[in-house]
Amino acid sequence: MTTEDTLQAVRPHAEEIIGIRRDIHQNPELSFKEQRTSDLVAERLQGWGYRVERGLGGTGLVGQLRRGTGKRALGLRADMDAL
Repeated sequence: MTTEDTLQAVRPHAEEIIGIRRDIHQNPELSFKEQRTSDLVAERLQGWGYRVERGLGGTGLVGQLRRGTGKRALGLRADMDAL
C-alpha cells in the first residue's frame, strides 16, 4: 500500500477523526485520570470493529483488529496524556 493509497482510504473519515481530536482537546483531563478520553477511544474503536480490552494501568486500553487468518500483525501505540 502506498502513501497515496493510505491517504485515499483515510480521506472519507477525515471529518470524524478531526471531530474526535476536537472533542478530546475541548475536554482535557489530568494524567492518569483520562476516563472520558478512554471511554471515547474505546467506543470509537469498538464502532470500527476492534475488540477492546480495558483497564490496563487504570485508563489504558488495547484495541485489536483481525483481518484474515495470517500471522502478520501491526502494532500501534499512542498516549492519552498529550505529552
